[in-house]
Amino acid sequence: MKTKLAIIALLLSLILTGCVQKTYQKTVVFTLDASEIKNIKTAGIKGNDKPLSWSKNSEMKAIKKDSLYQLTITFETGYTFTEIKFMVNDSLEFENKDNRRVNFSTTDTTFYKAKFNYKHTNP
Repeated sequence: MKTKLAIIALLLSLILTGCVQKTYQKTVVFTLDASEIKNIKTAGIKGNDKPLSWSKNSEMKAIKKDSLYQLTITFETGYTFTEIKFMVNDSLEFENKDNRRVNFSTTDTTFYKAKFNYKHTNP
């Protein structure tokens, strides 16, 4: 009986610990070109994975007013990509369309450059 319980306990521990996905820190530098929009008051990002969220806008910093915006984010994830959309002046890009897919670099920091409401050119 003790042997049976030990085997069951061992199997349960293997099953439960074997299902944990390894996570990595992935840093992404997002750069947004919003030069075609005038009088920009805010620029930001919404997305799938923490620290991003679809309910809260993460504000980007102006690199060049009314033109270029940037935000660096570090994700703790087991995935090889994340999905995002940019917001400018409370307008969400690609309304009712697919999200942008950002593939994480396999080595170091990912640099993601995009133009507001245009499909991205990064791989």
